[in-house]
Amino acid sequence: MSLYRCVTVNCYKLHTIHLQSAWNSRLSWPKTYSTQHSDDPRLKDLGKQIYDEYASIREHYATPKHPIVLAHGLLGFAELKIGGEWLPAIQYWRGITDALRANGIKVITAAVPPSGSIEHRAEKLACGITDVAQGNSVNIIAHSMGGLDARYMISHLQPKNVSVRSLVTVASPHRGSAFADYLLDEIGKDRLPNVYKFAESIGMETGAFEQLTQRYMTEEFNPRTPDDPGVRYFSYGAMMDQPPLFSPFRLSHRIISDIEGPNDGLVSVTSSKWGSYKGTLVGVSHLDLINWTNRLRWTLRKWIGQGPTFNAIAFYLDIADMLAKENL
Repeated sequence: MSLYRCVTVNCYKLHTIHLQSAWNSRLSWPKTYSTQHSDDPRLKDLGKQIYDEYASIREHYATPKHPIVLAHGLLGFAELKIGGEWLPAIQYWRGITDALRANGIKVITAAVPPSGSIEHRAEKLACGITDVAQGNSVNIIAHSMGGLDARYMISHLQPKNVSVRSLVTVASPHRGSAFADYLLDEIGKDRLPNVYKFAESIGMETGAFEQLTQRYMTEEFNPRTPDDPGVRYFSYGAMMDQPPLFSPFRLSHRIISDIEGPNDGLVSVTSSKWGSYKGTLVGVSHLDLINWTNRLRWTLRKWIGQGPTFNAIAFYLDIADMLAKENL
């Protein structure tokens, strides 16, 4: 069975759309932030705006030479089992890992402490790669905080007998997130130790949270974490309109919009840029990027004759295709 049929028919039951549907969708779906706030000077920094290039899965994608490591973000996991053998495991990279493997790619899904410090997460990432890569060179694709872990690992730890050829970061907060600053300010310095104490009492590490602030990233992390000249760095950002009333991104999107500009609900486009910036995914949230898509939203769009404009699996297959064309 071909990759296309495996992904779209048997494995994931994803919606695909014909070229005409995609074109109609692009014409009828509002151009989100970029047209509603066209007077905002920060919109000049969006780079290439990507509307529906990843709306559906193509028939063919090239396969990169080296394995791909998938590095998850804050509070993430590789696989989560909450019902033992009774319920299927929950995948952070929902359907993405299987699609990459179906295209002939060796995939390493690294698991790091969900809310540990960048240093701790990077150490576990390095160990995970070393254990599985077995001396092979690798490409890393990292979502959110995973991009910071990978940068630190490349700069300071470099796994033994493993050469990192490239790092692709997807909505990683390279310059921090204004929402992290907001939350810490709201909690306050006096109450923060008690909050951390409670979190640690239930087995939750707390090292990540203060490291995601704008001050820490720009004044401490970035100056002491230089890029490796032997590694290719690529990045993508995303942006969405104001989320609906009950969206988990309602508050964070507003806070970040006011301070940083267009964002995906947790990370701004400005903060996402690192290395060669490949473009801004328009109308895509931070969770859409790992295929945790709001199915109700796409169902409603389908009812009014508009197909989905973003398919996370198509997006990651295209990243792999790009790496192959870069001889990576």
